[in-house]
Amino acid sequence: MGARVLGALRTAVISGELAPGSLHSVQQLATQLGVSRTPVREALIQLAQQGIVRFERNRGVRVLQTSLHDLEEVFALRLLLEVPATRRACALLDAAGRRDLRRVFRAMERAADADDEFALWEHDRRFHRAVLEASGNRRLAQYVDGLRDTVLRRGVSTARSSRSLHDIVAEHVVILERIEAGDPDGAAAAMHAHVRHTAELLIAQESGEPAGTVEIDLGWTTHDRMRTD
Repeated sequence: MGARVLGALRTAVISGELAPGSLHSVQQLATQLGVSRTPVREALIQLAQQGIVRFERNRGVRVLQTSLHDLEEVFALRLLLEVPATRRACALLDAAGRRDLRRVFRAMERAADADDEFALWEHDRRFHRAVLEASGNRRLAQYVDGLRDTVLRRGVSTARSSRSLHDIVAEHVVILERIEAGDPDGAAAAMHAHVRHTAELLIAQESGEPAGTVEIDLGWTTHDRMRTD
């Protein structure tokens, strides 16, 4: 029940059904979902921890807006978390795990071939989550999922705006190939390049500036600084 309610509320926020800045009561949302207040409140607490909503005393819960600064923070965190996790995952993944990751990647390829952007993003999420979970930290995978939702909540995407679906797939194949080759440093470098490129395209796109002309501050993101054993 709890997972279903959390998923329904997250989807409603990402789709814009619960619009940025809008205010809602727990009872209202529970009625809409046909459930009691308890699972709704528990789901909203999780969304609040992810920075998606905010509880306002005696008023209800507000869906938060996402600013350009929020996007910079999200991608800075993703770089700090996903790059060392990819290095560790590469060292820990066995043959079965690499085969599973290859299957997810092939699903991404099929989605791109079918020009199905929604399916591509679903498989993209699965790909990143599989890598993060392979690092041995499921909480990390859940946290990064929340960061991705912060971007989706803004209702923006680089697909077709700044790059094609096949361009996105091409960035993932480099990560996959380095993992399959058992090259932790190469896999980490490929993940760093992919996440940073996504950030640069998206922030340039949202600021209305040409790609490659916007200076962005992603904090402590130098690849060598993030090397962990």
